[in-house]
Parts: sequence; structure tokens; C-alpha cells
Amino acid sequence: MTEAPKKVVLAYSGGLDTSIILKWLQTEYGCEVITFTADLGQGEELEPARAKAEMLGIPAENIHIEDLREEFVRDYVFPMFRANALYEGQYLLGTSIARPLISKRLVELAQAHGADAVAHGATGKGNDQVRFELSAYALDPSIKVIAPWREWDLTSRTRLIEFAEQNQIPIAKDKRGEAPFSVDANLLHTSSEGKALENPAEEAPEYVYQRTVNPEDAPDTPEHIEVSFERGDAVAINGQPMSPATILTALNEYGRKHGIGRLDFVENRFVGMKSRGIYETPGGTILLEAHRGIEQITLDSGSGHLKDSLMPRYAELIYNGFWFSPEREMLQALIDKSQEYVSGTVRLKLYKGSVSCVGRWSEMSLYSEAHVTFEDDAGAYDQKDAAGFIRLNALRLKLIGNRNARVK
Repeated sequence: MTEAPKKVVLAYSGGLDTSIILKWLQTEYGCEVITFTADLGQGEELEPARAKAEMLGIPAENIHIEDLREEFVRDYVFPMFRANALYEGQYLLGTSIARPLISKRLVELAQAHGADAVAHGATGKGNDQVRFELSAYALDPSIKVIAPWREWDLTSRTRLIEFAEQNQIPIAKDKRGEAPFSVDANLLHTSSEGKALENPAEEAPEYVYQRTVNPEDAPDTPEHIEVSFERGDAVAINGQPMSPATILTALNEYGRKHGIGRLDFVENRFVGMKSRGIYETPGGTILLEAHRGIEQITLDSGSGHLKDSLMPRYAELIYNGFWFSPEREMLQALIDKSQEYVSGTVRLKLYKGSVSCVGRWSEMSLYSEAHVTFEDDAGAYDQKDAAGFIRLNALRLKLIGNRNARVK
């Protein structure tokens, strides 16, 4: 950054690293700092972040703690799940989808406070720095972004601890050594990476898993639930209407109980390296199966196959930080159009780490028993029509076969 910022909005968790960043911004730039802490359902008490910020000299009017759970699920998670998005075929994008919302609020608060910069605590090795900054620049091209991990000389845990001690920043006893792994959490998932998990040849220890019981210890009796949808979004569980965040919270509990949603995954980061992560997405895994189940009877093959072919690109855009890009918005418009008739109910079976759709019904269903029955279809389908259909589709193949036989 060529010119020192005068006022900075910091994405602040209240933890050791972002508290060090807060103090570093004050000492390095002599700037005013506004803190922003988002409740995205990470399952932690956030009020201590307020006390920590006050202790570090932040006045009350510059401390923002916001409950964004409903907005997070309604405007980010649900649109993503309409696409059945999976990065590299497995990852449900729990960390990726949270970053655009945090960036949006950082930029909005910067504008409200007249700040000339925002700051985040993502490292220079990961994807989050890209996600935060691409989102911020898309929303405010003039905003400055400070990424301390790319600027400062606090390049080791020891130096971080020394800086904290020199500046009277409280250090929890378990923070004085190397953490066994780092955790990111929100209402959709938990992500654990680093240290004890860095060797992909070693099985992750059971203590890494925080949101799900071991599937081997899950109940021996299956549980059935019903999830209802309207235009591609879940609206009720077992007939009980719920808000988006409430639905995901309830599905998380079902998933936790039955050990659903664990993933040990080596992914390709946008910055070029591979990384190994342990993900838990209990409610999201159930929601994905439910959504695909209702699409099976309400989405025609042309729409469904096109949507599935576009899904990897859509998922990659989210993973790489392009939520606010025109191409993601274009794809979202297509996806949302496909969901016009995706309404109805699915029945799911939950059992020892697995979720499967065992029933689905809808007033919008395209499924016709009259056409698929092995019994008398009362004239609903004339099987002789298939002969001409096959001949027309075989014409191209026959011409190719004749050509190949002729030239050999």
C-alpha cells in the first residue's frame, strides 16, 4: 500500500491472530480501526469479541457484531444449493460461500464510516485472501485492502506471541504452542486444516471432528424425515415451516446425530497448491440429497442435464472468489429459472453416515406411471414409435460406419 490508510474496517473474530492484526494496524499505520464480527452460525459466543476490541482501545461505536445467519443461508447458501454445487465433485463450499457476505458488510461499513480501507486475516498461501479481495473490489473498485500476513514480519508463531505479549494482548494458554490444526466454522460447515492434518497419508484423528458423531457410533435404527421445497429452496421439515437458517440448523442436528457429512479431501487451491482438509457439512449433505431428490421428478432432462453440465463451472467460480462476477450472476439466473417448478416433498433415510432419498412427490411432478409401467398402459405410449426414433438417431452412425469401412 503506497499511502497509509486513515481509517480501516477489520474483519475481526476476537481471536489471537485478528487481535494482533488490530494492534498492528494501530501501531504500523496509526490509523483508526473499526471492527466487524459476523455471526454466521459458527457456534461460538461472540460478545467476548466486543470486550476484547474495547480492551484494545476501540470505542463502542466502532465495534460491530451482527447476526447474519438468515441472510447467509437465504441469499448465499440456498442459491448455491439450487445449483447442487460441488467443488471437484465433493466439497460443498462451506468456507467459500461465507466470504462474499463478510466482504459485502466490510465494504458497507467502510462506506458508512468513511473508511478508506478494509483488512482481513487471511494468509498469503490460501484461497480466502482471494475471495475477500475479489469481492471487495467488485463492490467498491476504489477500496484499499490490507492483508497483514502479506506485509508484516511476524512470520512465525513465536514472533506473533512476542508481539502479543509486548502489546498486552491476552493469550490463551493453549495458544502458546503450535495449534494442532486450524478451524473455520459457520452454519453450513466446519473446515479443519494444517499441522496434524498436513500429511494426507495419515488418517485424521477422531478428535478433529466437531459436528458429527462417529458414524460407527450413530444410532442402529434409521430415521426418516421429510423436507419440503418451493422453487428450489427448502421451506419445511416434517411439515413444519421454518426460516432458511432454522432449517439448516435443524438439518445439522439430524446430520450430527447420524454421523452424516464427513469429508477427508485433498483439493486444488486457486493459488496453485494442493491442501488437505477435513470438512463436516451435516445439514448441507442432507439438503443436497433432498434437493436432487425433488429435482428428479420436477426437472425435465434437458434442463437438468444442462444444469449439471454447468455446475462444475459455477462451483469453481464460488471456490475461486467470483461470487460477485457477472458470469456467476448469469449462471445464477439460468439456475434460478430452472427451479421454477422444483416444489414438493422428499422423504429421506438417515443411517450411520449416509442419507438417501427414499420417496418424493409433487404437484409439479413430470413422472408418469402410465408411460413407464410394465403393465398395460392403455395407449399412453406406442412402442412402435421407438423404431423410427432409433432409425433417425442411427443414421449418423451408419454413415460414419460406411465411410470408415470404405476408406480402410
